Amino acid sequence: MENLNLSKHQTFYAVGLSYKKADAETRGKFSLDDKAKTQVLIQAKNEGIDSLIVTSTCNRTEIYGFAQHPFQLIKLMCENSKGTVEEFQKFAYVYKNQEAISHMFRVGTGLDSQILGDFEIISQIKNSFIESKSYALANSFMERLVNAVIQASKRIKNETEISSGATSVAFASVQYIMNNVEDISQKNILLFGTGKIGRNTCENLVKHTKNDHIVLINRTKNKAEKVAGKFNLIVKDYTDLPVEIQKADVLVVATGAQNPTIDKDLLNLKKPLLILDLSIPKNVHENVKSLSNVSLIHLDHLSQMTDETLEKRKEHIPAAEAIIAEVKTEFVAWMKARKFAPTIHALKEKLNAIKEGELDFQRKKISNFDPEQAEIISNRIIQKITTHFANHLKDDTTMVDESIEWIQKVFQINPSHTEGEILQKAGYNE
Repeated sequence: MENLNLSKHQTFYAVGLSYKKADAETRGKFSLDDKAKTQVLIQAKNEGIDSLIVTSTCNRTEIYGFAQHPFQLIKLMCENSKGTVEEFQKFAYVYKNQEAISHMFRVGTGLDSQILGDFEIISQIKNSFIESKSYALANSFMERLVNAVIQASKRIKNETEISSGATSVAFASVQYIMNNVEDISQKNILLFGTGKIGRNTCENLVKHTKNDHIVLINRTKNKAEKVAGKFNLIVKDYTDLPVEIQKADVLVVATGAQNPTIDKDLLNLKKPLLILDLSIPKNVHENVKSLSNVSLIHLDHLSQMTDETLEKRKEHIPAAEAIIAEVKTEFVAWMKARKFAPTIHALKEKLNAIKEGELDFQRKKISNFDPEQAEIISNRIIQKITTHFANHLKDDTTMVDESIEWIQKVFQINPSHTEGEILQKAGYNE
């Protein structure tokens, strides 16, 4: 198994947990809001970690980065969330090197999403990288990898039908409402929370339910007004929440709060209410289930729904995987080239030094010596020699590290300790 080492003691890891093994309650404990994600970056910087990105959605919380040991990254996650190391060991995963790279590709292209083909995660990966870069925590390896994943995601969207139809939790929630609430266009729908999932849910509600009296409430009213303005909907103050809940037939909760914002004490109901909690951590307290006229559905239930559209999407997985393989091959080729580039550069400098010494010797020895012609000929020879070495190192059958070591020993060269050398060590070690 080949290794990806940033240095002799650092390896590329992906650590985290997702819907596959961790239920919504557990994922909620490890959830990182924007403030917590920033704190992870600050702590990582203080602890000498070179490069990492942090993602946290309703389906997963993950850290991709370089470390001497994965526990350095696990520690960052646990110390900035409510999750414990014991829970991490029980529900989470650790991938290294090629497995970590492959995992990021699958996550970023929607193949690992709770609803197959949901591409919302790619924008968070992109934004997480931008924030990491602002803290000087994104090296060239990470930048190239993130760009490769973005490229694969775009190609899969454009070249396959794996995302045909709506593919998000937001759409699944609207689909559930339409399948379980009669005359939905005439019902009172209240949307509490206008973050990304809330906005997407709102758009799907307007598009599919033909309901023109949806009410939006957000703790920050102007954010709700911006969303409502796009769809000509009603906005109410946060203080109106209890009253609007009494009027509602359907309540969709999509806030980013770290603790429940809706509980049974807030529900003074006189008619049945369907509540959809699309938040991680859960924002609707389980005690609402004790009320006979309340039905509570969480996003994990929505994601378990399978329909004909989702089944058809599975047919396009091989095409998506072929695109990933192609883009990943290009990334690996870049990585291998960057790995040996410092050695090839040093070899070229060594050969040029030999050339200069030999040309000086021949100038003194040959009376009609032509330095310009000799320069041209020797430069072409050096170029051909270095190209031969580069092609050898690019070959898939080459033991790259052994060959690099051999070249350095034979020609007595020692590449400088630059970012190029760091990336050299971020390549494949047999």
